[in-house]
Amino acid sequence: MQINESENRLLLVDDDEMVLGSLSSLLELETEYRIATATSGDLALAHADEHDFDLVISDYFMPGMNGIDLLARLKESQPWAPRILLTGYADKENAIRAINDVGLFQYLEKPWDNAHLLLVIRNALERRHLLRALQEKIAEADHAAGKLDDLQQDILRAFI
Repeated sequence: MQINESENRLLLVDDDEMVLGSLSSLLELETEYRIATATSGDLALAHADEHDFDLVISDYFMPGMNGIDLLARLKESQPWAPRILLTGYADKENAIRAINDVGLFQYLEKPWDNAHLLLVIRNALERRHLLRALQEKIAEADHAAGKLDDLQQDILRAFI
C-alpha cells in the first residue's frame, strides 16, 4: 500500500526538548510527515482536542502525566492512531502494562536507532491506513446488505 507521507500528522511528546528536537529533525529530514510536538501530556491532549493524529509517539517518564496515562487518554479520543512509547529505562513491567492497557503498537528504548524508528513509524502508519480501508469496506458491505434487505422486502410486498 502506497501512503502519501504528507497526509500523515504525527504527535511527538517528550518533556526533554532536546529529544523532541532530535525526533522532529529526523522526521523533517527523512520524511514529509506533518509534525506537532508537545512537552507535556496536558499540551499533547490540547493538541489532540484540535487535531486528529495518525500516530503518537510519547516518552514514558514525564512530570505530571506519564506516557502510558497519556496514551490511554489518547486511545479514547483517537483510537485509530497507533501509539509508540519511548523510554530511557528498560522497564519490562511497564512495557507489558502499556501493551495491554493502551494497545501499544511498539515500545522502544532510548537511544533509538533512526532507521529502526523510521521503519516502525512507517509500519504503524501502514497498519493504520489498512485498518481505515477495512473499516470503509465494512461500511460499504453493510450499506449494500441494507439495500439488499430493502429489495427483498419490496419483492415480498409485490407478491403478497
